[in-house]
Amino acid sequence: VMAEMDDSDLDKTSSIQQAIESCFGAIITSFFVAPLDVVKIRLQAQSNPFSKGKCFVYSNGLMDHICVCENGDSKAWYKKPGHFKGTLVRTFYIYLKLFPLLYFRIMALPTTVIYFACYDQLHEALKSRLGKDDDHIPVLAGSLSRFGSVTVVSPLELIRTRMQSRQLSYKQLYTYISNEVARDGWLSLWRGWSSTVLRDVPFSAIYWYNYERFKKMMCKKVGTHESTFFIAFTSGAASGSIAAVITLPFDVVKTHRQTELWERETLKSKLNCTSIWAVMKKIVAKNGITGLFAGIIPRLIKVAPACAIMISTYEYGKSFFRHLNEKKN
Repeated sequence: VMAEMDDSDLDKTSSIQQAIESCFGAIITSFFVAPLDVVKIRLQAQSNPFSKGKCFVYSNGLMDHICVCENGDSKAWYKKPGHFKGTLVRTFYIYLKLFPLLYFRIMALPTTVIYFACYDQLHEALKSRLGKDDDHIPVLAGSLSRFGSVTVVSPLELIRTRMQSRQLSYKQLYTYISNEVARDGWLSLWRGWSSTVLRDVPFSAIYWYNYERFKKMMCKKVGTHESTFFIAFTSGAASGSIAAVITLPFDVVKTHRQTELWERETLKSKLNCTSIWAVMKKIVAKNGITGLFAGIIPRLIKVAPACAIMISTYEYGKSFFRHLNEKKN
């Protein structure tokens, strides 16, 4: 489990209580990081530019409309867009635009419950088999639990990325999904699954390994056996930052592959099915090695507090329910 405890302590927190803890943390985290997620995806998507003279995204703030133009010189009735560089944007305007995105994040709450509950259970099961101090336990538990949750949430992740990189009405979104399913079947909703797995599974392994180590070190330093809110918050932010930097290239590839789907719909162009490594080579050839780290600042600004808020809230919730159950008993 995320806090050091014996096997009997696990039973003091019920599955329903674990679900409440993870949902509460996920909701708070979503409201905090949703604008930063939009900024990160916009920065990554713009490094995969539109075909010249055909299509551009005009953005006056967060997201506006998509213009499809004929080949030729710039027309007087539109203004060519510049690159989106800022991370300090109008907060109120962002949140007005983010209600649909927050809706899809809330729809993904069961994945958060699955992820954290599976990690807890796998962590305890592996401790009984491999020993309490085995360093491989966080890596295995984190990887397996994330693999399952990614598979469940992949269609929602595809939709969320689409809504963040382009402004779509619900009718356009329904049309887009229907066309994809009609053309390529239901498995098309899991397009980008492989790049998401390559990003999230290593991220989870690195995150939990470092989190458990940092937490043990800090607990030992302050002389406590149970993680405090500050220890969980600090350990979560540090381990999340390390994992975010290492896995960022896969995040860029995931964004590129998923935003390409809309270009096919808009420009009626053929989608080139390329491997993850081929996409990476294409990005490096066009933008250099820095292209694989597009949006690194917004990602760090998003991931560090997100990991810190989520894990500290979850730890606090577990501690709260354990003490509540002890009083009842």
